[in-house]
Amino acid sequence: MRRAVFLDRDGVINRAFVKNGKPYPPASLDELEILPGVLEATQALKAADYCLIVVTNQPDVARGTTTKAIVDGINDRLLRELPLDAVRTCFHDTLDECECRKPKPGLLIAGAREFAVELRNSFMIGDRWRDIEAGCRAGCRTCFVDYGYDERQPAAYDFRVASLLEAAQIILKMES
Repeated sequence: MRRAVFLDRDGVINRAFVKNGKPYPPASLDELEILPGVLEATQALKAADYCLIVVTNQPDVARGTTTKAIVDGINDRLLRELPLDAVRTCFHDTLDECECRKPKPGLLIAGAREFAVELRNSFMIGDRWRDIEAGCRAGCRTCFVDYGYDERQPAAYDFRVASLLEAAQIILKMES
C-alpha cells in the first residue's frame, strides 16, 4: 500500500483571496498564483514516493458564481505545473449533503481506493477546519496551514504550519 499527501487547493497550493477574513478561490485562470515553496514541497514529497492528491471543495459552481470550466482550467494547470497524481473536486454546495464535500472524507477515501493508498500512513494538509476534519475522519494525520482566517478553526490537528513547504519538511523529517 502507498502513502499519500492529500492537499487542499486554495490557500495551500495556490493563493486564496481573503475578503472580510475569509478565503476565496481565484476567479479566473489569470488570477491563479502558485504559492512560494509549493513546487519544491511537492517535488520533495514526490521524490519520497508519496502519492499527491488534491482534494478541493468548489461550491461556487453549484452557487452559480463560477463555472466548471474555470475550475477545471485551474486544476488542469496545476496538474501540468506540479508533480500531482490527481485533482479531485467536489462541485456541490453544503445543502446537497453529498459524501464528497469536506468535512466528509469522501474525496480522500475515493483517492485512497483509486491509488491503493493506506490512509493511516497518509496526511491531509489544509487551511480550513473542513480540510482538517476530513483528514481526521479518513484516518490521516493532519497539517493545518494557519492563516488566522476569521472563521471556525479546526478542533484538532497533528501539526500547525505556516505553509505547504513547512508541512512537507515535517512529513519528510518523520520518515528519516
